[in-house]
Amino acid sequence: MSRAEHATKRDPSSPGHAHADYTGAVYGSMLAASVVIGAGGLGRFPRLQLVLLLLLTGLVFWVGHVHAQLFGARLAQRPLDRPTVLGVCREEWPIVEAAVPPAVAVAVSPLLGLDVEGAGWLALAVAVAGQVGWSAVGARKAGASWPLVTGTAAINLLLGLAIIAFKLALTH
Repeated sequence: MSRAEHATKRDPSSPGHAHADYTGAVYGSMLAASVVIGAGGLGRFPRLQLVLLLLLTGLVFWVGHVHAQLFGARLAQRPLDRPTVLGVCREEWPIVEAAVPPAVAVAVSPLLGLDVEGAGWLALAVAVAGQVGWSAVGARKAGASWPLVTGTAAINLLLGLAIIAFKLALTH
């Protein structure tokens, strides 16, 4: 069952469960971290390029996820209508939203006195923090116990640290 189908089966009257799926935000944060890593391997370039790369990559992945949701299992099960399309677009939008904080970090990095490399590290830290934060918020809003919230945050931190380790290993 797809995330979109699962989301439509939730009981919206159940407190804390209607908006508990932060999968897109976690995924988008991990995607943003990967974009920063990949961009760092291309050498030095203007900050505006990294900001645009983050935002445009988020948009492309959002379109890809919307397409997969709409044209995967949905077409086999029922015809598409406007509310379904808009619902899937809204559900997948956190992928794009997760790219915004790292992009903002890059944009404000000159105010912090950071060079381009420092801007990349700041964006990477912001993306990993978002990944950890969204996983914890999503788990808590879904009603998970504090040990489970801590566990999912720790797993996402380890995944983020793995991305950072790859950056360090590949650039040194």
